[in-house]
Order: sequence, then structure tokens, then C-alpha cells
Amino acid sequence: MKLILLCLLELALFAESTFITPLEYATQLYKNPRGIGCQHCHGEMGEGKVIATYAHKNKPRKFVGPAINKTAYATFYKALNKRVKGMPRYFLTDKEIEALYLYLHKDIQQKGKKK
Repeated sequence: MKLILLCLLELALFAESTFITPLEYATQLYKNPRGIGCQHCHGEMGEGKVIATYAHKNKPRKFVGPAINKTAYATFYKALNKRVKGMPRYFLTDKEIEALYLYLHKDIQQKGKKK
């Protein structure tokens, strides 16, 4: 019986050390939520990015992934749950959306911890 308890304790300790932090999870999710990462269109920190330049009727145009790092949570949540101008539908869970929002606002999270 003691051997079983010892094994379970070791398993529990080992399992705790293999979990990632919420910020690590958020970072991984931002980089690859469902096959293509957010950074490809929205930039490394959600600052926005030009995806492509092209000409339409001889006028230069840009296809831009908008900045999302200063978006309110309600707007961010809505945008991820409907089709918006070339934005693919990822079918993210509420927890995944919260994690992505954490990634984009990690500087605020870290400042709050320093106080």
C-alpha cells in the first residue's frame, strides 16, 4: 500500500512540473491556434500587419490584419466568433479566447503582479 501511495505521490509531483503556465499556453495558442498562427496576420504582439499589397483597377491596395492588442475583450470575443473580412473561423473555446487575450495583454498582467 505504501508503495502505491509513493508512486502516486511521485506521479502527482511529476505531473505538476510538466504543466505549462497560462502565459506559455497563451503564447503557443497565439502562434498556432488551428494550423495558422495569429502573428501571420496580426503581428507578433497583435500590433497589426500588412498581409499583402496588390493593385485593383490600377490603384495600389493593401490587405491588412488589424491591430488587436488594444481591443476590448467584448469586441475581441465577438470577432473570434463570427466571420470578419478574411478572418478564418477557428471555433475556439471560451478558455482559448481568454488565453489569446492574455497573450495580447501580458504586459498589463505582469505590471499588476509587480505591485
